[in-house]
Amino acid sequence: MYSNLEVFEKRYKELEAKLIDIEVINNSKLYQKTAIEHAEIEPIVLKYREIKETEKRIAENKELLEDKIDDDFKDLVKDELKSDEEKLLKLQEEIKILLIPKDPNDNKNVIVEIRAGAGGDEAALFAGVLFRQYVRYAERHNWKVDIMNTNEIGIGGYKEVIFMIIGKGAYSRLKYESGVHRVQRVPETESSGRIHTSTVTVAVLPEAEDVEIEIDQSDIRFDVFRSSGNGGQSVNTTDSAVRLTHIPTGIVISCQDEKSQLKNKDKAMKILRTKLYDLKLQEQNEELSNEKRMQIGTGDRSERIRTYNYPQGRVTDHRINLTIHQIDSVVDGELDDIIDALITDDQAKKLESIV
Repeated sequence: MYSNLEVFEKRYKELEAKLIDIEVINNSKLYQKTAIEHAEIEPIVLKYREIKETEKRIAENKELLEDKIDDDFKDLVKDELKSDEEKLLKLQEEIKILLIPKDPNDNKNVIVEIRAGAGGDEAALFAGVLFRQYVRYAERHNWKVDIMNTNEIGIGGYKEVIFMIIGKGAYSRLKYESGVHRVQRVPETESSGRIHTSTVTVAVLPEAEDVEIEIDQSDIRFDVFRSSGNGGQSVNTTDSAVRLTHIPTGIVISCQDEKSQLKNKDKAMKILRTKLYDLKLQEQNEELSNEKRMQIGTGDRSERIRTYNYPQGRVTDHRINLTIHQIDSVVDGELDDIIDALITDDQAKKLESIV
């Protein structure tokens, strides 16, 4: 492991030299790229240096104990040696965590797609609950929410809602939300008090940058139509809504939430770029071995990941067998306890694969 860490140390010094090189400073793109790489490996290098310092003290204290020293001083050396040996074990575990392969998308914004599944109106109503849950979660992290497209039903739910969450590290935490979410509760539309089970699918996609996906404009067909509200009620008197069709993949995207046709078109293109990037990632992941696939944390979006049981007031995440009896807090956006547990489990699996 230490031979690999020496490579980080050497690269870190090279990057430090580049950051004060006038040619690099005058090239904004190169400087930004260098600064990002420097910041990414700095925690590893600083931890490695701390390990070397601790090992040096341990070696010096062991030498001291071999010399003829008085008992009081010997006791002090033994105490310091014991403390440093415990510290070394802790540092070695910490650097293993830092060496876990990073997902290159972790710092990206995300596009979240929520769709009602089985359960009719009740599924659409719960889609609205999940939408509010993620909006509240974003607010707690001071992230911005930009609604891309909605397909509402008349009683306050959504057949579909697509929105972007803008904030550093959004994907690193929300990527664990992809999958099928199941709700068990007495529907608002049910008078008999019978518990109903419905499902909602959530997809969390890392936002694609322009440089990552090139789109041939001749592959796209745009249609415009008049925006409509609940029950087909006309919202705008102009054809501001946009339907985009990507001919090679068959992807169809509609955007109608903005009054401007240009803004709806921009949002549709952003969703398309992200979807094409996601397809590219899935193709790459299919080519990887099972071990490597686990290291980048890919998940099956058809998997049932979580159940929200209202009568018992509990939320259960089936991937890690975690149950929290605070359903009101969870649907109000207090997701950190669940996400932190998922991150810890994910890191443990990756660490095990490295070892």
